[in-house]
Amino acid sequence: MSLDRIRSSIDSAASAAGRDPGEVTLVAVSKMQPEDRVLPVLEAGHRVFGENRVQEAQTRWGSLAPRFPGVELHVIGPLQTNKARAAVEIAHAIHSLDRPRLAETLARLAQERGACPELYVQVNTGAESQKAGVLPDEADRFVARCHELDLPVVGLMCIPPAEEEPGLHFDMLREMAARNGLAGLSMGMSGDFEAAIARGATHVRVGSAIFGARD
Repeated sequence: MSLDRIRSSIDSAASAAGRDPGEVTLVAVSKMQPEDRVLPVLEAGHRVFGENRVQEAQTRWGSLAPRFPGVELHVIGPLQTNKARAAVEIAHAIHSLDRPRLAETLARLAQERGACPELYVQVNTGAESQKAGVLPDEADRFVARCHELDLPVVGLMCIPPAEEEPGLHFDMLREMAARNGLAGLSMGMSGDFEAAIARGATHVRVGSAIFGARD
């Protein structure tokens, strides 16, 4: 199945880079995929899934998660502040922390709950006006502010511009993470995850290469 092929490609890319394949987590992006495509991946033993929309994640995983113990949900899409409470209740990790207001909301919720999902700051490495994310020259200050709020920021995330060489953006993110003492790098998708692994990705977000094109 496609999952086996992707796992094999991840292992090969990590080994070629002199890395332990166990350092790379595959986030299977199930957003907008029908259940009949998600079930075989669950039945094959995979447990880490990415969803863009909190409401869709609640609907899907409210019924599936109890049937498959150990499922980890990663919120990987833009997170509206008014959906933050629902997100922290279902997510193991949030990859799209991208603005001060959301950081402050997550900090308040973490105080209330005594817990918070792992957080990745999304960096708009291409400074694209249509894309979410902290601009590169603001990222250090934003990470520092998140630390002041006692948020569990563990890494950075990016989505390179489609028309540019992704490796340049992965290098930028890696250097930024190192500068801020962050170990997590959420970078690489179906078309470029091998290049991301070569540059240190700890999480790759792969959807269509596993599930097929969304309808």
